[in-house]
Amino acid sequence: MLKEFKKFIMTGNVIDLAVAVLLASAIGLVVSGFVNDIMMPIVGYFTGGVDFSDMKIVLSEAVVAADGTVEKPESAVRYGAWINSIINLIIVGFVLFMIVKSYNKVRKKEEPKPEAPKGPTQEDLLAEIRDLLKKK
Repeated sequence: MLKEFKKFIMTGNVIDLAVAVLLASAIGLVVSGFVNDIMMPIVGYFTGGVDFSDMKIVLSEAVVAADGTVEKPESAVRYGAWINSIINLIIVGFVLFMIVKSYNKVRKKEEPKPEAPKGPTQEDLLAEIRDLLKKK
């Protein structure tokens, strides 16, 4: 069983998948930083200073004790964070699309394999008949 597992792990597909997962997580972190630190401030600027990550619908306010400790946290629907996630998804999808597109452009095109002859062609048969008629 250990030999089968080693054979499975060492196949190219599993290693390629592992590399893809690691690259995807790194790209995700970079895109998250790009969205949160660059794109959303620009979007906020053009929407009058709105910070999407702070947008929410409060369902119940937080209960704070007299000494300043939170007894019951706020319950809210944070739709602004969801908007950030959607923008994040669109950017990640676009980046991956561009990577795949450029990879497909660079990758060598497979040349079509010549078909094996299925038998004599019509021209071969006609030439054979002509040669036989010439002999007679």
